[in-house]
Amino acid sequence: MAYNEKTTAYDLSLFETSAEEKIKKKKQKNKAKVVKLPEDEIHKIRFRKHNPFKMAAGALSVGVITAVIIAIIMGQVQLTELNQQIITAQNQLSDQQSVYTQTQMAVQSNLSTSGIQEYAEETLGMTKATNAQKEFVKLSDGDKAEITQESSGDVFSWISNAISNLWS
Repeated sequence: MAYNEKTTAYDLSLFETSAEEKIKKKKQKNKAKVVKLPEDEIHKIRFRKHNPFKMAAGALSVGVITAVIIAIIMGQVQLTELNQQIITAQNQLSDQQSVYTQTQMAVQSNLSTSGIQEYAEETLGMTKATNAQKEFVKLSDGDKAEITQESSGDVFSWISNAISNLWS
């Protein structure tokens, strides 16, 4: 199909804008977007002074946050170390309890009455005592012990000694 330029119904060039018109429209749009500031404003923006109070407050807050984080970390480290010490102590305790139980069992097996009796009979040649071997000792009922004291010569001490002797 050939393009027929004489037909006006299909002439698309009527709707196209020229390149020069496009450039002019872009420049007008760009001019509307650009804002010009005075030189003083530009220098203020470029060389903004920082507020020393805000800087000090920021530094202080950073320091406080850092100190809190360090304190938390140190607490966790100490907690971990103490837990490890507890675990070690519990392991040592269980080991010592096991050794204690073994030692108690060994002592009980060596010190049982039947074991002692067998050792006395077999090794030492001992026998159980009979009534013929027993001697009975009778104590008299009237034995007393008296403590002698030197007299101090004081009348009051002599009276108190006399009263205490009555009660004994």
